[in-house]
Amino acid sequence: MGVTGCGKSTIGRQVAGMVGSEFLDADDLHSPSNVAKMAAGIPLTDVDRAPWLEAVRDWMSTRSAGVVACSALRRRYRDVLRSISAPVAFVHLDGAPATIRSRMVARRGHFMRPVLLDSQLALLEALEPDEFGLVLDAGAGPEEIARSVVDFARDRAVAR
Repeated sequence: MGVTGCGKSTIGRQVAGMVGSEFLDADDLHSPSNVAKMAAGIPLTDVDRAPWLEAVRDWMSTRSAGVVACSALRRRYRDVLRSISAPVAFVHLDGAPATIRSRMVARRGHFMRPVLLDSQLALLEALEPDEFGLVLDAGAGPEEIARSVVDFARDRAVAR
């Protein structure tokens, strides 16, 4: 979880490969209208996000294990994802806004515009003590982050 550009997809793919699990980039489940709004620099509303979060939750509920890259910016969004029967752990990739913005500017072919970073940062709610997960520095190397995620999952019997 985390704001756009923090490395969710990169790390998620790497973790899924390390544990032999399926990977979902939740961006792939956005409706064409959501993608068009974000490509135009218009932040999504909770109404826009609701069907998308339900689609991500539904994907998760049909698997015994998996790795999902999803912003899950607010507690109530994470509550939707956590409503499945399997345990859900969140990994918040947290980083300096300037670092994340520079990544967004450098990436090509993604619909999410750098102008939307501020709106995501404004929505972001930190994991609360009763939410199962950890916070990692998005500025660390991808291999280091992925290894930390795998170690966390294995130590807590989340990875199967």
